[in-house]
Amino acid sequence: MGCAVSGPGLASKPSEDPNEEEASAATLTDHQIELIKESWKLIQEDIAKVGIIMFVRLFETHPECKDVFFLFRDVDDLQRLRTSKELRAHGLRVMSFIEKSVARIDQTERLVQLAMELGKSHYRYNAPPKYYGYVGTEFISAVQPILKEKWTPEVEEAWKVL
Repeated sequence: MGCAVSGPGLASKPSEDPNEEEASAATLTDHQIELIKESWKLIQEDIAKVGIIMFVRLFETHPECKDVFFLFRDVDDLQRLRTSKELRAHGLRVMSFIEKSVARIDQTERLVQLAMELGKSHYRYNAPPKYYGYVGTEFISAVQPILKEKWTPEVEEAWKVL
């Protein structure tokens, strides 16, 4: 992924056609935008924890994703990663991207531009587009317990659309 813990992986390169990604972007409703903004306020309180949980779960459920991270590709003890400074730093970078996305959620063009920049930065590490979906799934799994009773099917759907 786009930092020092990432390195050339074994996966195929993402599409270079920017229209392909833009066309697949779903539109958020005003209500979904509000749900994301409100839930983000609570998620922010545990931002580092969410980043770590998200990546440990990603590597548990999709071990092939470790191939994109040269510092982690040979780590078998995933629990050891919970205390890794490098994983914490990368998790915080990803959470920062999510924070920027939430901040730009009302500005579709800027949100698409941000996503395109992320894709370009990950292109050189051979991170296939399907990995983004995996990260999204693990993000949702990590934030669900934090939001507790505020987690609803509507909130989940809003985050999936984003």
